[in-house]
Amino acid sequence: QVQLVESGGGLVQAGGSLRLSCVASGGTLRRSTVGWFRQAPGKEREFVGGITWLSNTTNYADSAKGRFTVSRDNAKDTVSLQLNNLKPGDTAFYYCAARLQPHPSFMSDAYDLWGQGTQVTVSS
Repeated sequence: QVQLVESGGGLVQAGGSLRLSCVASGGTLRRSTVGWFRQAPGKEREFVGGITWLSNTTNYADSAKGRFTVSRDNAKDTVSLQLNNLKPGDTAFYYCAARLQPHPSFMSDAYDLWGQGTQVTVSS
């Protein structure tokens, strides 16, 4: 059974950076559109950014543009989320999710497979 596994979360000061990674245990991400979502305590899960598998097109939420970057490394079969200039408001559990359709989606229910998430905490 394919499982998504995130890594790279942690505690960082405001203005710092983290790099999150997503791999598919027992499968591959090479033909998956991958989205990154986050959920803070008491808030709904929200789309952060994503990358398609057909053209590696990326798209981002407004809150992520200019600070976060989604990338794919097919040699390592990994999709990453680079988080720069982090703010306390970015504190949340971050999840990667995968879907086979080649186009992106901002909607969480459009994704078929989810990881367990990794915690990102930004201190002021």
